[in-house]
Amino acid sequence: MAAKDLAIEVRTKESINAAGAFSIAILLIFSFAFDPFSDSMHEFAGGLLWIAFAFAGALVFNRGFARELPNECLDALLSSPLSASSLVLGKALANFVMLIAVELISLFVFGIFYNINWVKHPWALAATLALATWGIAVLGSVFGAMTVNLRLRELMLPVIIYPLLIPLLIGAIEFTTILLGVDPIASSDWLWPKLLLLYDVVFTAVSILLADTILVN
Repeated sequence: MAAKDLAIEVRTKESINAAGAFSIAILLIFSFAFDPFSDSMHEFAGGLLWIAFAFAGALVFNRGFARELPNECLDALLSSPLSASSLVLGKALANFVMLIAVELISLFVFGIFYNINWVKHPWALAATLALATWGIAVLGSVFGAMTVNLRLRELMLPVIIYPLLIPLLIGAIEFTTILLGVDPIASSDWLWPKLLLLYDVVFTAVSILLADTILVN
């Protein structure tokens, strides 16, 4: 499922182009509101990044199940031997890869616009991106499946998932701000990655358990 979606995206590039352009536009607009050479810029860095990533993500997972609607492709997938949980997790994995690609592009632009050195803690930052992005991808895929048949799904999907993403975004923003800041990482700061991991485990388990109910019923 993930390979199929990624192969389609490689050919069309509709989600990555839209999400990437949107993320860069947000970062560009914010760059006029904040002084990139200010000493306090590090305090806002994590928030700016994850606001851009969260809103750009809606453009990615909005297309996840919507591209299966023409020619009743979704019905064909549901009648295939593929399990419902595999379908949801495959969509989530494809969304995860596309979001990571958008985030990596945005990080380079972010470093230029805001004069931020984001390679001080590369492995910790990569782990934070992976954990937070997987949570966004899973939640987006689950609710993308639930809203795929709604006429206003492009509007309803972000309205539904953003409140549920608040704990994830708080953890990602706080730890990313710490990683991009000038102060050393304290032992208590590692609470935020643990929150991200817990969030991922809970919502991945919920998506597996409720996949049949969401898709079949």
